[in-house]
Amino acid sequence: MVHTHDVTIEGDIVSKRYVSWGKGEAEREWAGLELLARHAPGLAPTPIERRTQDGRPVVVMSRVPGTPLGADLDTAQQDAMVTALRRLFAVPVPDDLPDRADPPWSMRTDLAGLLAADHDLTACLDPALVERARASAVAWLAGASFDPPTHRVVAIGDGNLDNVLWDGQVCRLIDWEEYGASELTYELADVVEHASSRLTRALDVPALVAAFDLDDAQQARLLDHRRLLACFWLMKLLPGHGGFSRNPPGSTEDQARHLLELLD
Repeated sequence: MVHTHDVTIEGDIVSKRYVSWGKGEAEREWAGLELLARHAPGLAPTPIERRTQDGRPVVVMSRVPGTPLGADLDTAQQDAMVTALRRLFAVPVPDDLPDRADPPWSMRTDLAGLLAADHDLTACLDPALVERARASAVAWLAGASFDPPTHRVVAIGDGNLDNVLWDGQVCRLIDWEEYGASELTYELADVVEHASSRLTRALDVPALVAAFDLDDAQQARLLDHRRLLACFWLMKLLPGHGGFSRNPPGSTEDQARHLLELLD
């Protein structure tokens, strides 16, 4: 996981100082918090101040209650998360809102190169399985294409459950440095494919997807977006990447099997 910021908490105030900001992380976060404060108050921290400290951008915001969702959500927690996502996706998308960080077309290009490179898989429990998934991903990415969004939504741009705070009744969303415009199905795929939930089977994926009443065309787009993000997580879980050492042995093989099922 790339460390992008340091956080200081003083009472009800959170100061987020960025240690990397080459992709406009601070600007994205501030703009996202401002938009949410106008159109969905209480869903995210309230923006308070933007400043520079020791040459680094700082975003100051309110502290929101709750703790990150865990590895095994109960029905009430998942329902609350769905409610939060529905509130987010109902926010009007500004005409001039840039794409979220890592939209599908750029992710496809980046992944095609990264996965096609040579990888030493000897540290894997089942190198042959992982290699089969890697090769299948490369072949699929070579033919994949992604059209402009048909259902634009405001996006947090990160499906990590750590960004969803649960206070026992409602969920709120934090960490908006990848905020931007996106496709509804890409954002749903980001949630259900994220390693924070998929590797632990934390979500009832069919129930979550059903809550958004997707039509047939959207279901097809969702599958392609899930395949893309499953390729991303395979790459992140390969030896030499942080996800390989951070997760339990067998996680890479689990991801490889999952990806092959999606590509079947």
